[in-house]
Amino acid sequence: MNVLITGGAGFIGSHIVDLLIENDYNVSIIDNLTHGKKKNINPKATFYEMDIRDENISKIFEKEKPEFVIHNAAQISVPNSIVDPINDASINIIGTINVLETSRKFNVKKILYPASAAIFGEPSYLPIDEDHPLEMLSGYGVTKHTVEHYLKVYKSLYNIDYVSLRCSNVYGPRQDYSGEGGVVAIFCEKLLNNEKPFIYGDGYQIRDFVFVKDVARAYLMAIESDIHGIFNVCTNSKITVNELLSTINHILHKDVTAVYTDSREGDIRDSYMTYDKINSAIGWKPEKSILEGLKETLDYYKQYSKSESII
Repeated sequence: MNVLITGGAGFIGSHIVDLLIENDYNVSIIDNLTHGKKKNINPKATFYEMDIRDENISKIFEKEKPEFVIHNAAQISVPNSIVDPINDASINIIGTINVLETSRKFNVKKILYPASAAIFGEPSYLPIDEDHPLEMLSGYGVTKHTVEHYLKVYKSLYNIDYVSLRCSNVYGPRQDYSGEGGVVAIFCEKLLNNEKPFIYGDGYQIRDFVFVKDVARAYLMAIESDIHGIFNVCTNSKITVNELLSTINHILHKDVTAVYTDSREGDIRDSYMTYDKINSAIGWKPEKSILEGLKETLDYYKQYSKSESII
């Protein structure tokens, strides 16, 4: 079975690629390497270095004949979307439409898409479910949700099935400092180098961190089932940023303190989500606790010396 993944050299995308290949899928990757890295690319995948806005992606679809498309390529930084909303929209909306149009042209069966907890804004209740009101606080949140509307339209007009996975803060090996969950990568690098990390705000803001390999498994299960629509991928658990720092300190047997600074524009105070819907639909639930996930993440980062940045 042929699967094409945009952004397949990136943090989350590369883990999805690895899992699909382990399960005997034929995988091709489109990535312009803005966020992705060549070292993340599985040697058994076919790699094309290209921007998703390039009209020549049709040649790749024609050659690879994907039955499924996982559209992970995106501008992933909330602060960058506030500074440069035109670029954010160009990549996340126009780029996506190019992928959708090409998928329609070459009769793709299903498109899988990673939405974001950023679309919810400040929650009106916790945990957040799929019916929670949407109050985006950044251009990034707007663009990520806009794509969900396009997916619904393409399903209605052209009968292309879709699954939108609204992920909470994803973390794990290969993560860099950008994106919503980048605090884990930053804390790991800083503490391994005995440097003080910055915490924006008071550190008591709540987050829901989900391990990247659990996320990859959600994609595999979504491909192998007939589900469609919108689903949360998360842990239904909460941890403060201060507790996150304390946990990493504990694992490393260190006591590195943080430098506190002002909250960032567009940041959400508290957020954690429920995965009841996807669990009921296909039986997915997270397997890694935050402690187990952080230990595996730190084991990965320990491979790098201070002279070779993990991010």
